[in-house]
Amino acid sequence: MAPPPPPPLTPSTPLLHGEFGSYPARGPRFALTLTPQALHIQRLRPKPEARPRGGLVLLAEVSGCCTLRSRSPSDSAAYFCIYTYPRGRRGGRRRAARTFRADGAATYEENRAEAQRWATALTCLLRGLPLPGDGEITPDLLPRPPRLLLLVNPFGGRGLAWQWCKNHVLPMISEAGLSFNLIQTERHNHARELVQGLSLSEWDGIVTVSGDGLLYEVLNGLLERPDWEEAVKTPVGILPCGSGNALAGAVNQHGGFEPALGIDLLLNCSLLLCRGGSHPLDLLSVTLASGSRCFSFLSVAWGFVSDVDIQSERFRALGSARFTLGTVLGLATLHTYRGRLSYLPAMVEPASPAPAHGLPRAKSELTLAPGPAPPVAHSPLHRSVSDLPLPLPQPALTSPGSPEPLPILSLNGGGPELAGDWGGAGDAPLSPDPLLPSPPGSPKAAQLSPITEGASEMPAPSGLPAPTPVARVAISAGGPPDHLLPPLGTPLPPGWVTMEGDFVLILAISPSHLGADLVAAPHARFDDGLVHLCWVRGGISRAALLRLFLAMERGSHFSLGCPQLGYAAARAFRLEPLTPRGVLTVDGEQVEYGPLQAQVHPGLGTLLTGPSGCPGREP
Repeated sequence: MAPPPPPPLTPSTPLLHGEFGSYPARGPRFALTLTPQALHIQRLRPKPEARPRGGLVLLAEVSGCCTLRSRSPSDSAAYFCIYTYPRGRRGGRRRAARTFRADGAATYEENRAEAQRWATALTCLLRGLPLPGDGEITPDLLPRPPRLLLLVNPFGGRGLAWQWCKNHVLPMISEAGLSFNLIQTERHNHARELVQGLSLSEWDGIVTVSGDGLLYEVLNGLLERPDWEEAVKTPVGILPCGSGNALAGAVNQHGGFEPALGIDLLLNCSLLLCRGGSHPLDLLSVTLASGSRCFSFLSVAWGFVSDVDIQSERFRALGSARFTLGTVLGLATLHTYRGRLSYLPAMVEPASPAPAHGLPRAKSELTLAPGPAPPVAHSPLHRSVSDLPLPLPQPALTSPGSPEPLPILSLNGGGPELAGDWGGAGDAPLSPDPLLPSPPGSPKAAQLSPITEGASEMPAPSGLPAPTPVARVAISAGGPPDHLLPPLGTPLPPGWVTMEGDFVLILAISPSHLGADLVAAPHARFDDGLVHLCWVRGGISRAALLRLFLAMERGSHFSLGCPQLGYAAARAFRLEPLTPRGVLTVDGEQVEYGPLQAQVHPGLGTLLTGPSGCPGREP
């Protein structure tokens, strides 16, 4: 008869408890208690604290951990270090490292086993891996580090994406023990071309470090491959470094964090990526007037929203503030558009929307590997950064404002090395003590995933992408058939609802957020199988429209009782503009103007989201 399963863990269930010293050795001693949600730290000596300062470390704020050893042969202690990003008094996150000394045994081997037991247990909790009920906690519980391909648009946002990536993203994912290769994109649709030639079996995920546009290229590139059915299952993630960070806002909310912008949103999403975990992602196939098709993970917009999106392009240097300025200008020249909207209602339509309620190697050698580009064709890997053994100067990886200098990183180490100036005079520096050896088959610098070489345009002298014509959207030839949609221009089947009139805007959105701070569909989920249709009819005043968008920051716009605001949950829709001129966008990219139609494909993609949040996750 099989033994009964262990009882479920509660958030306060003690998993490990022990006494540790500190580094340097003359510091205080601590009692540590690890629970499924936090590490509790209590100072024991020299004077116990009833309410220890910094004595509660939420796992939601931990990027990773490592074990270390002293370079002094006479030091029999082992060291356990955790990397955290707590919120300060003003709400922003700051990096902090806490190092504890395992010295309860007489030999280094015994102390090392204890330090590794804590590091393994903490890593399992961070990654959502089960801990044995009564078994021994050893590094053998840990799988190989996940391998991620990072794609960075260095011109994202205000041109700060590459700097933010070096200063914040790469250090954090290195602390988390994620193995990665990074490529800087050089032009429009570069990412789309890259993923079409990838050997996807070598990667556990593709992560874009930019705005929503780069992920749009990746998904459409995957669906253009001959093996699109398998390719689109590749988990994709987003780390927000662009102007429009709508999906990152939805990921941030899904993770249980408070709304955030800028660096704070980036750090939140990076913490979630370090935790691992994915979620099915609905994709919307959009058929344009010419008969071509593309795939959307975000939105289709016509009217005020698309006007602001495209007209604010000339203010891109302002970052996300471009949308604020664009909104003001759009309100000053408010237009209405005549059109026809038809949709297939969801089988079970939700109630009227209500306001929303509230990967273990931590050392890595990174490098920028520049290579001169041939005049016409070049390998897309020539501008890459990798955790494979290639040197990167230390200053490039220092995070501004960090309480301690970021240590030098190296391949397959157990954690960032503690430099000599971290300890006091006479304290021997610490060196990495990896939990696991390099697994067989680990990627080497010469074994990077093959990427098809192809002709490319040289970048403009300014380094900015060359201007492109209107229909800039990536057209996907693959993907599943649209079984709910008849051909454009033919009558719709029974069961569809049609409305015609003057509209200020029509928006079809899949996730909850239209921007990092705009919650357009507060009840939406990544995999609810629905497209959420919102429209504003003509006749609304500028003041009332402004109130709608201000309320959308809190997701409370549906509670204003605005008579011009409408909503429907659908599985497919058709939009037919009857005004001769206008702007249509798909995921913020301008497409050809004319009738279009779209259908939801539930759970077609996979999104790296990290664990879902719960109330009270953050203090």
